[in-house]
Amino acid sequence: MEKVSRRLNETDSRIAAAMMASPRASWRTVGRVLGISERTVVRRAAPLFHDGTLRATAVRNPVRFPDLIPLALRIRCKPNRISAIAATLARRPDTIWVDVLGGGDEICTVLFLDGPDARNALLLRDLPATPAVQSWTSHVLLRVFPAGFDWSGGLLSETELTSLRQDAPAAPTRSALQPVDHQLIAALIEDGRASYTDLARRADTTALTARRRLEALLGGQALRLATEIDLARLGIRTESLLWIGVAPGGLEETGRQLSRHPQVRFVSATTGPANLLVAVAAAGLDALYHFLTDTVGALHHVSTIEVTPILTGVKRTGLVRPGSL
Repeated sequence: MEKVSRRLNETDSRIAAAMMASPRASWRTVGRVLGISERTVVRRAAPLFHDGTLRATAVRNPVRFPDLIPLALRIRCKPNRISAIAATLARRPDTIWVDVLGGGDEICTVLFLDGPDARNALLLRDLPATPAVQSWTSHVLLRVFPAGFDWSGGLLSETELTSLRQDAPAAPTRSALQPVDHQLIAALIEDGRASYTDLARRADTTALTARRRLEALLGGQALRLATEIDLARLGIRTESLLWIGVAPGGLEETGRQLSRHPQVRFVSATTGPANLLVAVAAAGLDALYHFLTDTVGALHHVSTIEVTPILTGVKRTGLVRPGSL
């Protein structure tokens, strides 16, 4: 749905986009890539983080945490109780995102549940015991396509994105997680731009070890760093979730193609009637229309599509939106 929010100016928007694409990029790197001074980056970016416009965090990759069950729920609620239900879901530490959809009677939430007991407690006890909840469907996230992890909202060129990627750690051989890794992850979820000194203090290790283990976590795709912002501040006024039915043989190809599109911020293969969940962020309704007709319409393996506009985002990447509760 269309949103109204005070937009950042061009320089601040591009700095924010660089932070979204490379959450731990140094101020010097951001300045070099954007063609502005390091001092300008610090002067513009620091207040954005200070007032909560930008917030840095991290999200675990369920593939590397076998006990996690990544679940997307579409929950139908009584319209007069939907804000309360969304707020309750947002306060759960295991919810990654909470969006109010469509006409204001449906919520989509993604949860990383700690095993079958947590899943069953939610689906068989908590939701049935909530009178305001009318119905729900659950969809297991089978694979999140990583091509969109350096998403910049279309505000950076491919050359600029490539320059930011050069600072990313090379992918080492995947290895078992170490005890220190779990402490580092907990610290990064709280502050994705915490210094290596702060990370070392939280994990009771050295700054050198903290840096080495963080590079291993990122390179081994155990962790995804993220910078959260209200996308309306970047001029993105229309967000929607697409529930797409794709021929099984074309699921991988279609997911990868969509994940590379500059208007797509998230793509996952799922269980359920639709086997691909896509989050789209567009400048307006006309841009969304052209995305559906020109981009999705050109994909050979797509058989069905349901578009659910996002009315408001309550929680994203594990962070509750300021003023949303």
